[in-house]
Amino acid sequence: MAKNPASLGPKFPQVVVLVGATGDLSRRKLLPGLFHLVSAGFIPGCRIVGVSLDDIDADGFRQIAREALDQFSSRKAANGAWAAFSECLDYVPMKAGPAALKAAVERAEAALGAETRRIHYLSVPPSAALPAVHLLAEAELVGRCRIVMEKPFGTDLASAVDLNGRLHQVFSEEQIFRIDHFLGKEAAQNILAFRFGNGLFEPIWNRNFIDHVQIDVPETLALGKRAPFYEATGAYRDMVVTHLFQILGFMAMEPPTALEPGPINEEKNKVFRSMLPIDPRDVVRGQYVGFRSEAGVDPESDTETFIALKCHIDNWRWAGVPFFLRTGKRMAEGQRIISIAFREPPKSMFPVGSGVGAQGPDHLTFDLADASRLSLSFYGKRPGPGMRLDKLSMQFAMHDTGLIGEVLEAYERLILDAMRGDRTLFTSAEGIERLWQVSTPLLENPPPVRLYEPGSWGPKTIHQLIAPHAWRLPFERAWRDPNGAGS
Repeated sequence: MAKNPASLGPKFPQVVVLVGATGDLSRRKLLPGLFHLVSAGFIPGCRIVGVSLDDIDADGFRQIAREALDQFSSRKAANGAWAAFSECLDYVPMKAGPAALKAAVERAEAALGAETRRIHYLSVPPSAALPAVHLLAEAELVGRCRIVMEKPFGTDLASAVDLNGRLHQVFSEEQIFRIDHFLGKEAAQNILAFRFGNGLFEPIWNRNFIDHVQIDVPETLALGKRAPFYEATGAYRDMVVTHLFQILGFMAMEPPTALEPGPINEEKNKVFRSMLPIDPRDVVRGQYVGFRSEAGVDPESDTETFIALKCHIDNWRWAGVPFFLRTGKRMAEGQRIISIAFREPPKSMFPVGSGVGAQGPDHLTFDLADASRLSLSFYGKRPGPGMRLDKLSMQFAMHDTGLIGEVLEAYERLILDAMRGDRTLFTSAEGIERLWQVSTPLLENPPPVRLYEPGSWGPKTIHQLIAPHAWRLPFERAWRDPNGAGS
């Protein structure tokens, strides 16, 4: 645990209005995350007011919270810590209306007994976001607050502009925190540290040394209860605009003038402004066999559960370097990697059969899992007579540091940042609207979906998309076991 958690948290006590408090995200991530932040001392006083459609009272909400901790928390809830946390919980059913919500927040602020701030977390479907905003406005809870919004942030340019316009009628842009849990992961932030903290790598982070980049997020999960939502959304809107493009922005941005939210977001937005519109000919859409038979899905659905695309950043640093993005459901493995392929030497002095180049170019690979890892692959001489080269690698894993226990889960980190007013890892209205703008050609003229078998790597045409290169996943070499076994 960090030596002084309070120094990393907000200055003021926090009242959290958790809208959608009994939903799946709240139970899996938000309530366990808030419990950890409160019990570890990151927040100097906290009260949580749950709001949802369920007609329960505060004790009913406490029971749901306790079950959520027992089922989903990675940290055991000791009785003393739970007793203290349960006292922080209150609940207002949606049907009670804005007056009841206002009264509950005022009770929470009175209990904290000091200057407080409010954070409203909207853990609700897109259709319920604006009604929740209006509820907060009618309850007169717009002052001294920040509001955290879940994706998707619109479904195209027009809807994103409309949504932002309606939000700005109630909250200023500075109050709105659009959350992307991918950027809350330790590994995503490590990209900034790796690039800007090391003189070895920043000079080669450009078109002269990098051949292409892959951002690959396959998932093994089926859609289950999310199938009706997915039927109206698809993989591109659900994952690429809100997650993969945001990672691309971190990876490709210019050095900011300072490691602060404003300069970092400005550089990320410059990347988005430099992106060329997505050409539908550079996109492969797929759908896993069986999707159309799931509950809530049209039997003739054209929705993609898989997407792979090539995009370009048309600026001085990245001109001519293709970025390949891929994500999908029901795939062979669940992974989250950024793989940077370096240019190969212009000429080989090694004899035929030496093995140089046989296993592709050198790669720098970031694993964006919670326990982050990175690997740098290169060719080296095989021991013995003659000149035979093998692919070798240097690898680092967070487990190696002994600090894995200090890693905050993504939602914990982002909630804490929102309380502190740190916008570094959040997306802006300008950035979101620009990404929908470059997406317009694809959304207006999508290529046909191609079927793929569950447990595969997607439609066969993905290999034509990336040729003459090859997809980094599946790995030919496994990550090393942190206990010393493996390749």
